[in-house]
Amino acid sequence: MATTEDLARPAAADRPRAGPKPAKPIRDARVDVVRGLALLTIFVDHIPRNAPALFTLHNFGFSDAAEIFVLLAGYSSMIAYGGLFRRAGIRTAVARILRRCLRIYLFQAGLLLATLVIVRIWMDLTGLTPRFGVAPLLQMGLLPGLLRGLMLNALPNYLDILPLYILLLALFPLIYLGMRRGVWGVLALSGTLWLAANLDHQLNLPNATADDGWYFNPFAWQFLFVIGAALALVVRAHDGLLPWRGWAVAAAAAYLVFALFQGGSWTDWGLPDLRPLAIDPPDKSHVGPLRLLNILALSYLLFSAPTVLRVSRWRQFRLIDACGRHSLEVFAAGCLAALIGRILYRTFDATWPLQIAVNLGGLALMLGLARLLDARLRRSVDPKPAGR
Repeated sequence: MATTEDLARPAAADRPRAGPKPAKPIRDARVDVVRGLALLTIFVDHIPRNAPALFTLHNFGFSDAAEIFVLLAGYSSMIAYGGLFRRAGIRTAVARILRRCLRIYLFQAGLLLATLVIVRIWMDLTGLTPRFGVAPLLQMGLLPGLLRGLMLNALPNYLDILPLYILLLALFPLIYLGMRRGVWGVLALSGTLWLAANLDHQLNLPNATADDGWYFNPFAWQFLFVIGAALALVVRAHDGLLPWRGWAVAAAAAYLVFALFQGGSWTDWGLPDLRPLAIDPPDKSHVGPLRLLNILALSYLLFSAPTVLRVSRWRQFRLIDACGRHSLEVFAAGCLAALIGRILYRTFDATWPLQIAVNLGGLALMLGLARLLDARLRRSVDPKPAGR
């Protein structure tokens, strides 16, 4: 059985040598399907007073789609760019990562500009003002607020996860090179930063829209990204599945049951409060320990069960899989759809017909965009011969 030290060192087959380059890694269907579901969930959760949000992941435990998104970002970064480091070398891999960071930043800038313009037009037409989101940026003035947002110094609600992704992806070369020397050392350093951020909430980056800094505190959330990268190495070393251990499955399942009872939205569902402990919900901004254990337990079950691997390849999940493969574009579409939903709910109230229209329209937009992008990608990869 391979140890984590074995995983950190390049195997003989991975070391540069003469001859054909290793083939590019095959995409893990579990990652794309789960990420696609997370993106659809984020859209639903980003609309306050939205009835379907009562049945998304955060109602059934401590963690939600954001933890899944960041952990899978680390996992997919190791699969894609870790392999690129081996195939093409450091310079090419770092250049590819920086281009990806720039692309994500341009999407962030476009989303910020579109959001500010749409909200400003809505304010002029209705006389209403936003209660949160980009409200602090508009209070600075449209242009000053936009500039602060473009500098990532002012991160409004609902537009604050892509800056975290940019930062973590930019750090990936250091994470990868560190893991080549020793996975446990990188995990220990990352875990120490996470613990420090949980003990001292002043350890954060500044955010002009909030006194306490970035909502997704990068010193804490980086731990999930690093765990995802290490998880990819372990899964790769065991032919696509984490080792199935009865005691580990039982422990993970037991914790998720506890999280369901303790973190379930019982009163929102109109049911008696079944929480066994009188404790506050764990802190999301710093990935509190209960949230961290929740996502780790869920990840172990997802990546150790052969059934999950088989189900993720079903044709019925093809559109969800496409959402995960085109995550940046689908996320951007979901952000704009959620913005329109928030505006409509605030303007006309969250009536049932409007909620149905907003949710079906937003989900259809995201799934339709994923299908369109997937079809275009297939045509570019496998063009038809001329004359046919």
